[in-house]
Amino acid sequence: MSQALPEVSASAGRSADPLPDRDPVVAGAAPASAHLSRLARAATDHSPLEDMQGIFTGALLGALGLALLSHLGLLTSGAAGLALIVSYASGLDVSLSMLLVNAPFLVLAGLRMGRAFTIKTLVSVGLLSFLTSLQPHLVSFGRIEPAAGAVMAGLLLGFAVLALFRHRASFGGAGILAILLQDRRGWRAGYTQLAMDLVVLAAALAVADRSSVAYSLISAMVLNLFLAINHRTDRYVAR
Repeated sequence: MSQALPEVSASAGRSADPLPDRDPVVAGAAPASAHLSRLARAATDHSPLEDMQGIFTGALLGALGLALLSHLGLLTSGAAGLALIVSYASGLDVSLSMLLVNAPFLVLAGLRMGRAFTIKTLVSVGLLSFLTSLQPHLVSFGRIEPAAGAVMAGLLLGFAVLALFRHRASFGGAGILAILLQDRRGWRAGYTQLAMDLVVLAAALAVADRSSVAYSLISAMVLNLFLAINHRTDRYVAR
């Protein structure tokens, strides 16, 4: 009896661990799925103040990245890039094109992602627009080699989107669909966005020169590969 007591105590100690190294397979559930489910339950929500700083940081970095792309004469991917293409092709005002392009994604966010996500996304889009309008008065650029500038802009925008994703928000457009598919299907948001950006940039060949599209492609690849590496459900549970 005295020799069995240490085994019982050790077993009890292991079961008390809220996040053991290995998950038992219960009712046929995959260990990886069970592990992610436990991580989600263990995660704590961001406070409103934490969300505010995350959204502001993301919008500020995003505005700087967009300003750099504009300085280099490069194209913006995602919903903004698609809106510009629609504007060029149809003659519509850019703001109206942006609204038309974003509307279906915002409806999707409201139906599938919840009110909090939708509100934070609307705030992020508005703040990005405001900060972008201030950039010419705050920051100016000198000579920048296009390839280097494309990489820097891609990293700035990658950090910006990552900050928003970590706080359950987005800049609208394809980002909404990318988060939804990562949540529901497990597809990495960075790869999903890259696929959609490739379609947008291919369409941009009709209204832009090839060199601009090529450098814009570099920026889009840096952005989305950075996002694919750093925003994964098996490494970070955002709430």
